[in-house]
Amino acid sequence: MPALKTVLQKKRVRFFGAQIDPLTMEETLDSVQEIICQGKPRQHVVVNVAKLVTMQKNEEIRKIVNSCSLINADGQGIVWGANFFGAKIPERVAGIDLFINLVKLASEKGYKLYFLGAKDEVVDKVHEIFKTNYPELKVVGKRNGYFKINEENEVAEEIRASKADILFVAMSSPQKEIFLNKHLENMEIPFVMGVGGSFDVVAGVTKRSPMWMQHAGLEWFFRFLCEPKRMWKRYLITNSIFLLMILKAFVSGKKGPVLS
Repeated sequence: MPALKTVLQKKRVRFFGAQIDPLTMEETLDSVQEIICQGKPRQHVVVNVAKLVTMQKNEEIRKIVNSCSLINADGQGIVWGANFFGAKIPERVAGIDLFINLVKLASEKGYKLYFLGAKDEVVDKVHEIFKTNYPELKVVGKRNGYFKINEENEVAEEIRASKADILFVAMSSPQKEIFLNKHLENMEIPFVMGVGGSFDVVAGVTKRSPMWMQHAGLEWFFRFLCEPKRMWKRYLITNSIFLLMILKAFVSGKKGPVLS
């Protein structure tokens, strides 16, 4: 695939086996526009603490993430940790913020969107809200994210037939990363992006943390407080593992293993 000029202006950094593009939000948006202009299917992914911990033991996910054309750091812990060991990342590019910025950009540029994921009532609400806020927005398809493995090809074909420029997938990890990696070429959508629970946030089903908690790197803690039964393992256990990884690397005094 042709190289992305915007991304290549800054060499990718490596952090505990994850490759990350050290880009700002503005640079990321420029890169997405370049991707759409080129018209070749490319996958975007974000790396947060939970995903980084998963990548330590799941080789398939590590390969999928590192094969993506655009990789952002979504998680203040990733930014702080990488910068501490000398792998400079300018800022956190949260997936939900990029999602919302891209919807706005799509309305301005005339990009065609497809929404995949969540429940029918949620994706319908997301569509309604965005169309209200951006009357010129072109949404060429939407469907819920509840389908079986043997239905994946049919779903991918529906998406391909829409001829969308951007596909947003609101499913959990690693389901969304595996689905997008598997069907990327067949769907023929220039830019595909997993947005996790962003549809629920936009639709008002779940709340996002206050801005001060986002800036303090405590957004994960807010989500844990809102859904302790569902989130305790993801956040408390993975954050503890991540902290242990940082401490071991610091005590060893070896940056090589961390940045390899």
